[in-house]
Amino acid sequence: MIRNVQLSDAKRIAEIYNPYIKDTIITFEEELVTEKDIAERIKYITAKNFPYIVYEENGDVVGYAYLSNWRKRSAYDITLETSVYIDEKAQAKGLGTILYAELINKAREINIHSLIGVISLPNPISQKLHEKFNFELVGNFKESGLKFNKLIDVEFWQLIL
Repeated sequence: MIRNVQLSDAKRIAEIYNPYIKDTIITFEEELVTEKDIAERIKYITAKNFPYIVYEENGDVVGYAYLSNWRKRSAYDITLETSVYIDEKAQAKGLGTILYAELINKAREINIHSLIGVISLPNPISQKLHEKFNFELVGNFKESGLKFNKLIDVEFWQLIL
């Protein structure tokens, strides 16, 4: 079941997100997040009326997705960045696809012009997800991030709605 996020989801979202911080290059965050950190992010995103959704299985949040500012200047408000994260134990069930489809629908509902997916490499699963939704690869920034003492390329994928 997909529903809008609630502040009470913050602890569970932090639990889903922290392994990505600790063990992967999928996010460039390096410090684990707390329930309070996530609650503040939820408040910020929902105050802007951007979609923030969760996927529940048997009453437990197992994935989430949201749209956020791609860039800060108001001229960019027609273009938002996408994020989707799935609990380690719930991966490979198609939940990312389900959440992404709903996120794109919600972006259309609020008249967003384009979406940007930012992918640190390698990440073939995310690349395939973006291809599935007809995002176009529009840029590759070589060695633009550093995590775990490795230089990391970052791709930008865009979907014009």
